Amino acid sequence: MDSIDDILKKFDPFEDKYISREFQAFGVHLSEKLEDSRHKSLYIKLARDIPRPILEEALRFVVDAKARSRGALFMWKLKEMGAWEKYYKKSKKKPRKSRNV
Repeated sequence: MDSIDDILKKFDPFEDKYISREFQAFGVHLSEKLEDSRHKSLYIKLARDIPRPILEEALRFVVDAKARSRGALFMWKLKEMGAWEKYYKKSKKKPRKSRNV
């Protein structure tokens, strides 16, 4: 993991003008490692919401594997690790009570 100092040294305001926070830089790093620049915003959102050790463990798993679709394998590994249940709780709507008129 890069420190803030390293990220600021590499920062180019003309090329990286939309990256202003550390989690955004890590999300871009994820998209580059997974060779999936098309879903860069998804990885930035994941870097913001899911703790870093979980993302790094899933990334190590994917980089070591020889997969055609690294992004899909990364998402599968996050699901296997239970990242969705812990950090993205599903909102269940309660059924509406019927009125007795």
